Amino acid sequence: MVRPLNTRNIKKIPENPEFGPLKGKVNGEVLLPLEGWEALRLVEVIGMDQAEASESMGVSRQTFGRILSSARKALATCVVGGFKLKIEGGVYQLVDDGQQPPSEPMHRGRGRARRKRRGY
Repeated sequence: MVRPLNTRNIKKIPENPEFGPLKGKVNGEVLLPLEGWEALRLVEVIGMDQAEASESMGVSRQTFGRILSSARKALATCVVGGFKLKIEGGVYQLVDDGQQPPSEPMHRGRGRARRKRRGY
């Protein structure tokens, strides 16, 4: 069974979801998920470090690093290869600037080892 993806917090949706070469041939299309766009916005435009940005999106630093790396690769592929960039999709939820959705507590240590520590 595949593990479900957790939603990422997005504070803004792009006004222009498509970009491409103005002249010449378009070589194809590259999809950039909205969480990748948000990661680029937080780090490159706003200037947050990865720790702050990962907290803002509600993901771990490692997950944020993977999202950012993938987004940078998609952007570079479009610019260098003459592809059209389309920003859409992803696993996200839209949140307001001042509001973070409540996080579910992590339930760790509920297995055999915990019962052994407690003596039952």
